[in-house]
Amino acid sequence: MLKGIDPLLNAELLGVLAAMGHGDEIVVTDANFPSESVARDTVHGTALRMDCSAPRAVEAILSLLPVDDFEPDAVRFMNVVGDPSARPEVIQEGEALFRAEGADLTGVDRFDFYDQAREAYAIVQTTERRFYGNFIIRKGVIPPGSGG
Repeated sequence: MLKGIDPLLNAELLGVLAAMGHGDEIVVTDANFPSESVARDTVHGTALRMDCSAPRAVEAILSLLPVDDFEPDAVRFMNVVGDPSARPEVIQEGEALFRAEGADLTGVDRFDFYDQAREAYAIVQTTERRFYGNFIIRKGVIPPGSGG
């Protein structure tokens, strides 16, 4: 355990978050997402695990990771198949966390989401059982003098 660091952030995930640079992306997925097969194409090469809900994983990650505010679509979620305007509860919970960071969310269709996830730095699979608990987060920067 370390002071000031969320206990859900294990050593491997801390290493990944620290190694990521500006513009690199991390994907937080639900339990049904094909995390391991998609992760083979990522920089990290294997899925990391967090035993918690997707919003709780997002909360832990956002405690250390700045969200990119240089370009649009820094945070994406998977659209509900057949109803892209729907916002399931799990998405709404994540959206509240991202909005608190000043980030907006953009919906992405299922197979486009899979393709974008393959381009990410790493995949984090949670134990989230609710469908559509999937987010892509682009890392931003910590400006000089901000204390970060």
